[in-house]
Amino acid sequence: MRYRNARRLTALKFFHLDGRYDVIGTGSLPGVSGCGETPVSVPVGYETVIDMHPLDFEEFCWAMGVAESTIDLLRSLLVEESTVPPALHARMRSLILEYTVVGGMPDAVQSFVDARDMSKVLSIQRDIVLGYEDDMVKYAPSADKPLIKQCFKSIPRQLAKENKKFQYSLVKKGSTASRFAGGLQWIEDAGITLRCRNLSIAELPLDGNALEDQFKVYMADTGLFTSMLEDGTQFDILNGDLLGYKGAVFENLIADVFSKMGRRLYYFRKDSGLELDFVIRYRGKCVPVEVKSTDGNAKSVKTVLKHSEKYHVESAIKLADQNIGRVGAVLTIPLYLAFLLTDR
Repeated sequence: MRYRNARRLTALKFFHLDGRYDVIGTGSLPGVSGCGETPVSVPVGYETVIDMHPLDFEEFCWAMGVAESTIDLLRSLLVEESTVPPALHARMRSLILEYTVVGGMPDAVQSFVDARDMSKVLSIQRDIVLGYEDDMVKYAPSADKPLIKQCFKSIPRQLAKENKKFQYSLVKKGSTASRFAGGLQWIEDAGITLRCRNLSIAELPLDGNALEDQFKVYMADTGLFTSMLEDGTQFDILNGDLLGYKGAVFENLIADVFSKMGRRLYYFRKDSGLELDFVIRYRGKCVPVEVKSTDGNAKSVKTVLKHSEKYHVESAIKLADQNIGRVGAVLTIPLYLAFLLTDR
């Protein structure tokens, strides 16, 4: 059953009481949560809610024929900080570039698996984006509808800046949080975007040090993000041209990967310009993560580690278009291993 409002959710109670049927209800987050409708109480204890997300990178690898034993090998190499064999490194590098542009939306992935035709994938992705925009019109409060669309369409511009902090003035000149904050929250609640909060200080607990009024906004699916960029960008990425959009493509990729792992997103930026792309809890410690599309220097990481008494970090990770390696307190790993950075 595909349901669109809370009244249909209520009907699940009676299927449960009847006892003859197991019922699965599906729908987009705006439809399931009853956005735009008068609130209706939902019976407690008669449903199990499962949040479904687009495929993550590991699931994409499975779809592309990567064996579980290969994932296990990569996990072991990361733990040992050993170099990934050249042939496997090349294969996984190709896969992460493909995932960057295809993303995890099931139709897009299936189309790519079947035909390897990026033009067809792009058409599917853009139809999904148009569907999101239709949902904004369908479910959002009338006063917020134009504001939501403007917030949504500004995301590529927000991330193309050197300082990727979300700025309401880029949505519309002269705009303020009081006008657009509700629209931005709507698309986040709908599961379309991700919010990455700045930290007042880079130390645990991360959530306790998050600043609610300073944040970056990413698309929840990397493939949908790249579909919103100008034509040709997707093919540049597949061909190994990783320099466009000031690193935004690969920051959004890592936001996608971390979020689908269940991580909340945090970064650290000072007024001086020092910025750590992400900050995570890894192996029980606060660890900054720098994302580099090539093998560039992680200047902010070096500064933070040099003054560990001030910034409270002892080690860092650089995600880059490189193999596994370590220089002092900085562990460099390839972009395709980000999904293995679990806090276990």
